[in-house]
Amino acid sequence: MNRMVAFEKALDTWGRWVDTNVNPSKTKVFFQEFHPHITTSNRVQLPRAMPQAVTVVKRALSKIKTPLTLLDVTLLSLLRKDAHPSIYGLFSMDCSHWCLPGVPDVWNQILYNFIL
Repeated sequence: MNRMVAFEKALDTWGRWVDTNVNPSKTKVFFQEFHPHITTSNRVQLPRAMPQAVTVVKRALSKIKTPLTLLDVTLLSLLRKDAHPSIYGLFSMDCSHWCLPGVPDVWNQILYNFIL
């Protein structure tokens, strides 16, 4: 199965669960977009286009009837030079070692302000 098709099916399933089980008068729903994994070869370039998964997320979230807040951190992460793998890392896609702390701290500040 195509990865993006599977991703959208998963988001659609989650969205149906939210609509069925979440009481919006008691619960706020947040969906945090994802960190775009960029290879070390293009980490200093500005994005020419958003990753395909962003389109999938926005399309899937538009189907959800329950009010939710999208924490749109993908573009923010794309624009931060420090948010990308180092040429010195063993594995270029190892998030826990190259984006902490830093970018997730900003994501947490955004969420905190929405909650307040």
